[in-house]
Amino acid sequence: MANLRDLRRRIRSVKNTQKLTKAMKMVSAAKLRRAQERILAARPYAAKMLEVLNSLAKRVDPSRHPLLARRGDKRVEVAVITAEKGLCGGFNTNIIKEAILFLQDREGVTLNLIGRKGRDFFRRRTYDIRREHVDIFRQLDFSHAARITEDLISAYVKGELDAIYLIYNEFKSVLRQNVVVERLLPVGGLKPMEEDPAEDYIYEPGYRKLFDRLLPKHIETQIYRALLESSAAEQAARRTAMDGATQNAGEMIQKLTLVMNRVRQAAITKEIIEVVSGAEVQ
Repeated sequence: MANLRDLRRRIRSVKNTQKLTKAMKMVSAAKLRRAQERILAARPYAAKMLEVLNSLAKRVDPSRHPLLARRGDKRVEVAVITAEKGLCGGFNTNIIKEAILFLQDREGVTLNLIGRKGRDFFRRRTYDIRREHVDIFRQLDFSHAARITEDLISAYVKGELDAIYLIYNEFKSVLRQNVVVERLLPVGGLKPMEEDPAEDYIYEPGYRKLFDRLLPKHIETQIYRALLESSAAEQAARRTAMDGATQNAGEMIQKLTLVMNRVRQAAITKEIIEVVSGAEVQ
């Protein structure tokens, strides 16, 4: 059985760890509130953008634009969004598992890794990594989504890629995050062209210029939304993990305190027996 000094040292160590996990929980809770506010602010813009594109797609043939035309799935790239840090439960593990399942079903897939944890995992293995983006969640901004979008659209328009997919964690609630796999390019989700739309408009400039302007913005918005969703999901997962760690530390402190009291009581009892035995001998 451990002595009192070792038990006191261990209890002190667990208490220090508990203070750290509790502080991390509070920090994650504050960051989560800010991330939720940014998501709520971004969703109306994304919805309106899709509405405008749908309105335009009803009156023209979407397949005439390179970002909308389907070319097959021979050259595929998947953008995997993970966290920059750990200590967030199964957040990164779930994303990486889903990415591996995606890669197993296809050959010749390139990776576009967003986040340090995903970069570190796939770099140590024999996967084809085309781009890496790290340290963007420290101060996440729309410019990060713009740079990622510019690179993806350039590769797609040049014919280097036939399809691009996104894998990320979608924020549902503090206790629930869903891994999402969605196609980014060619742009989907638009309604097919109607032969006789109820209303018609004269566009200025023409539909091609509108598509050239709106589709990249739409893709930027989708990537930015995915980054915001991933950021909020990460903070929610870290808050939950740190809350569990804090509770586990409290339970461990209680158990160690109970053991320490038993050891101390045994030592006191032993000393009393020794004193009584010594007195009897005299």
